[in-house]
Amino acid sequence: MENVLWGRLSVEVRSEVDSLVSAGRNVQAIAVMRDRVGLPMPSLHECVDLVDQRFSVLRQGPTYS
Repeated sequence: MENVLWGRLSVEVRSEVDSLVSAGRNVQAIAVMRDRVGLPMPSLHECVDLVDQRFSVLRQGPTYS
């Protein structure tokens, strides 16, 4: 997935964000991103966009080659 903010997150944070988004806890997912990404802190808009993208990706399920 091509997203600058997603690329800045560690594997552990990505996993936590995905778990929160899957559980419908978008506000908590945004808080985790903003708390753990470091500086510069992402805007709320960037975080909301990423949550929307992750929701779409997770809803589609795994893709196999």
